[in-house]
Amino acid sequence: MASTVRKIRSKLREFALGLPETHEDLPWGERVVKVKKKVFVFLGRDMDTHFGFGVKLTSSHRSALGTPHTEPMGYGLGKSGWVSAKFEATANPSFELLQAWLLESYCAVAPKSLAARVLGSRASAPRRASPKKVAKTTGKPARKAAAKSAPSAKTAARRSSAAKRTPKR
Repeated sequence: MASTVRKIRSKLREFALGLPETHEDLPWGERVVKVKKKVFVFLGRDMDTHFGFGVKLTSSHRSALGTPHTEPMGYGLGKSGWVSAKFEATANPSFELLQAWLLESYCAVAPKSLAARVLGSRASAPRRASPKKVAKTTGKPARKAAAKSAPSAKTAARRSSAAKRTPKR
């Protein structure tokens, strides 16, 4: 890794470990920082020539995906707001932007009391739902919106066969 990318990664790691009740772990051979046993930032592998960075973004998810070097995180995590950024050794990413993303990810994953400690009075504002949990048409959580829609074909068939088996009085 070039010295600029290595320095940024090191500064982000130090910043993450300075947040309340965080610790470092190495699952799957990848360096991560956790709060209360929950990962809030992926910092990549030490031996990689590039710098991999993954965070859970709730409010800046869409804008983050519009920046170069980013994409929804794999393994289905992108559906929950996780964003992956990959910077080649010669890149010069904005430390301030990555630090803001890291802080947003911490607040999205950490218990509300810890997020409040970090953000002060701004943490009292309610957290936004992840992008996939809000139905596009109704603005209500997807689970509630789906419950009010017509039953699936499988459910309708099951109800129909149950009605046929029920003896009439």
